[in-house]
Amino acid sequence: MPARTSFALGLLLAGTLAAAAQTPANDFPTEARADYVFACMAANGQTPDALRKCACSIDMVASILPYDRYVEAETVLSMRQGLGRKASMFRAANFEDMVADLRRAQAEGEIRCFY
Repeated sequence: MPARTSFALGLLLAGTLAAAAQTPANDFPTEARADYVFACMAANGQTPDALRKCACSIDMVASILPYDRYVEAETVLSMRQGLGRKASMFRAANFEDMVADLRRAQAEGEIRCFY
């Protein structure tokens, strides 16, 4: 491999690693933020004021809870809505901490953004 190609690949790799290092661990994807805002607006009204408050709320949740923990807690809550043995497994005490963390982050968002 010519030296110029190696150098270019090295710069590309360094730039990629630097960009990855600058991305916060709790940077929620746009789709996740939008999904939260849509659900929040469905519960709080389809108004511009609700949009601002709901967007503020997901920003608050994202500042408190890393995205992977958010996904885990949302999955547990979703699975709990089902019936049968699988759903009951997600009602076990070992999932309470992750759900409680999500609830606390949502409560903080509600306090700071809705009042």
